[in-house]
Amino acid sequence: MKNLKQWLAWQETLHPEEIDLGLERIRPVAERLHLLSPSASVVSVAGTNGKGSSIALLESITRSAGLRVGCYTSPHILRYNERIRIDGEVASDAKICEAFEQIDRARGETSLTYFEFGTLAALYLLQQQPLDLWILEVGLGGRLDAVNLISADVALLTTVDLDHQAWLGETREEIGREKAGIFRSGQAAVVGESNPPQSVLDYAAEVGANLSCFSADFTLQQKEAECWHWQGSHGATLDALPYPALQGAIQLQNSAAVLEVLNQLDWLQKVGVEGVMQGLRKVQLSGRFETIATAPQVVVDVSHNPQAAAVLADNLKHSPHSEKTIAVVGMLRDKEVETVIRALSQSIDQWMVGGLEGARGLSATVLGEIICAAVDVSKVTVCGEIIEAYREAEALATPQDRILVFGSFYTVAAVLEAQ
Repeated sequence: MKNLKQWLAWQETLHPEEIDLGLERIRPVAERLHLLSPSASVVSVAGTNGKGSSIALLESITRSAGLRVGCYTSPHILRYNERIRIDGEVASDAKICEAFEQIDRARGETSLTYFEFGTLAALYLLQQQPLDLWILEVGLGGRLDAVNLISADVALLTTVDLDHQAWLGETREEIGREKAGIFRSGQAAVVGESNPPQSVLDYAAEVGANLSCFSADFTLQQKEAECWHWQGSHGATLDALPYPALQGAIQLQNSAAVLEVLNQLDWLQKVGVEGVMQGLRKVQLSGRFETIATAPQVVVDVSHNPQAAAVLADNLKHSPHSEKTIAVVGMLRDKEVETVIRALSQSIDQWMVGGLEGARGLSATVLGEIICAAVDVSKVTVCGEIIEAYREAEALATPQDRILVFGSFYTVAAVLEAQ
């Protein structure tokens, strides 16, 4: 009998490739486990950025209204169990191991990836519960992602930008086409940005999805400092809403898209104005411009691609602090590292560079060279691991300074574990 740690270690060795997109292996296993007919309404969420925030908002609003909600998200920050939440509670080791055992029996000789095992486990555990809503985060892309086994009642595409080009394509148009693969004929598709790639619009028309786009079909207005107003498709409106508890201006746009998802589900009346307001006020999400300490302020953010870096730079600009901003950064080698660094180069006073382990990890030395090409060399200190970089930042910082930890989920996890 394996424990959770043993199961996960074994899964990492089962399939020859860490990422192997496609549904041909996983679908027969899901069919044997009777996982393809959800017992609840389903919202699938794809996109380059904003998935985690949108899921947190949707979960908070619906649960505030008394609905029972199951969520599957990835990656986790500290514990694998974070990936599966049922009615606000993370799944236990015992439940996840039980699901893994059932999947292992059902797969026969089929080789599954780590992510495919996790997706099937989430679907298995969600299916066991009397839930009103499943919220499923697409791991990578959309069309060939394991989550796309399930046909959602509403598909939410948050944003499209450059990331994971080795698997999804080199341009926004190519990436957008892959992410739009979660759209279904006759079902609602909500797009959370005002200027999506044309490929997204074309695919929605091709499959006959009922498309609703930000600014064209639903929008928001900030008329007062204390509240905002939402206008959805089909004449739906909500006035005098509180600002979401998540930090950053982009969260209003994420909130608007989530309200349109509820509108497309025809759930606005079921949730009610009070449910929406409570959900916005109470929403929480680790690792997204999250302050974890003060004097000096320590902010952690999992941003790791150009679009997210631009949002982070804007958040820093509009988040007041007294003195210097000291960055602790570590990144993966398959990211747009130079573009990310340049997007933040005007926002950082001092850089503490750490390396990430693993095949995809970028060494501190190489990352330091990239940063030195973008900023004044005197502002860059190359350390060993992330924790060494963080300790250097702590030693340098005054109580009036701000320490920013960013670049990867792994970078943020390392610092959170050390707190």
